[in-house]
Amino acid sequence: MKDLILNLAPTGMVPTRAMSSAVPLSPDEIIADCRLCADLGATILHVHARDENGRPTFRKDIYGRIIAGIRETHPDVIICVSLSGRNFPEFEQRSDPLLLTGDLRPDMASLTLSSLNFARTESINAPDMVVRLAKTMEDRGIRPELEVFDAGMVNYARYLADRGVLKPPFYFNVLLGNLSSAQVTPLHLAAITQDLPPESVWCAGGIGESQLAANTLGLLFGNGVRTGLEDFLWLDADRTQPATNEKLVSRVSELCTLLGKRFASASQVREALGMTPHAG
Repeated sequence: MKDLILNLAPTGMVPTRAMSSAVPLSPDEIIADCRLCADLGATILHVHARDENGRPTFRKDIYGRIIAGIRETHPDVIICVSLSGRNFPEFEQRSDPLLLTGDLRPDMASLTLSSLNFARTESINAPDMVVRLAKTMEDRGIRPELEVFDAGMVNYARYLADRGVLKPPFYFNVLLGNLSSAQVTPLHLAAITQDLPPESVWCAGGIGESQLAANTLGLLFGNGVRTGLEDFLWLDADRTQPATNEKLVSRVSELCTLLGKRFASASQVREALGMTPHAG
């Protein structure tokens, strides 16, 4: 696709109110940030839910409240629910948001293609879990948001595609800068993206202080960016300027304009990813 994708990850599994006063935690806060950033050009919303105490949750009722609130004002934006393997080991927990139906059914769901370590925690994604989640998405008409942190995950995506578990067009978030996986360098990015299967669309995101550099690479060479407070709570590497989702989206929008490019509309992204317009 010619125009670019802006994927917002507003909350994540890790940030707390003590870490940042700007991170949205309640459904109403997440809805408000997502609406605001959709107005600024975000077309995919990578949503994590939190429970009444601000802790990560898999509960579909909370995801349903968030999805309903976003679609009330932005029916065509693409909503992706998280199926993270950091906190919830059981398939029944991780797949719970996939059971939402009707107007609450998500458009996409995250699918990390292998287990990996972060700086202090791990994300467990066993092969059978990845396959079960992918098949459940296929059965329910939900497209995977394929998360890759290194070249080996791309190889596994190709393996699953060859066996019909994953079907094109493929959407990848290439996440750089994590301590134990690919770094935000041209060499690491090239090793990942040159091996993506045909009919792939990819956006670049950066963990921690790699966020801005990764977003720039995504604008220059990819199909777009992933940004948001999930990945970094600051605007600068020295951590002197607290970020908000609004500021992060505005920054990549300004950078996109400076590079002579523009972001696609939600309907254009839906077409590129083989999704029908949302009924609204």
